Amino acid sequence: MLKPTDLILVCLIPTPRDLEIARLLGWYRIPLRSAPKVVAVDYLAFYQPSAFGERGGQIEFIAEARGHELTTRGELLRDEKDHPRANEEYFKIQLGGLEKLREPIRADKWKRLTFLYSTGEYLLNAKLLNDLVVQNEERDILWRNLRERAENEQLYKVDLPEADLPPEVVMALLGIKGREVAEASEAYDVSEGYEVDGGY
Repeated sequence: MLKPTDLILVCLIPTPRDLEIARLLGWYRIPLRSAPKVVAVDYLAFYQPSAFGERGGQIEFIAEARGHELTTRGELLRDEKDHPRANEEYFKIQLGGLEKLREPIRADKWKRLTFLYSTGEYLLNAKLLNDLVVQNEERDILWRNLRERAENEQLYKVDLPEADLPPEVVMALLGIKGREVAEASEAYDVSEGYEVDGGY
């Protein structure tokens, strides 16, 4: 659920096919060469251009951003392996389900948009695209938050589940046979206690 403090990336969804990919497959692509500096945001808001016909010139849908990875266009769109940009790098943004806004946010005077950072508070109150532009001292807070996200993204994180596996499963996974374990146990008399300096 969208919160007022969430970081939002308003982005162009070029065609209805791209919106269907987001809805059905749960991802959105951004070419690395034209990507915004920070893609680690909480939500994406999709601006629909004139390719959407009557539904163009507005934001109708948002989706939670659940992570991202770097890949190639050819890997993302396997039916377009011969595309001129098939080998170019793209961010693949993993998405939650599409959420339809109660009222679309209309473009009004805006005719072109690629990316715009905003907040959940601005998105929740916006009627027009211009209402998403963060102003004054709030803009400094937004940029500080974006900088923190960018720095935190560069930290190595491992989010592995705890595993309480029986020893025989661990041995099988590591390719250790039972006889090898028995021989190792005989070589080191593990049944006898041992003392280590330092009281450990």
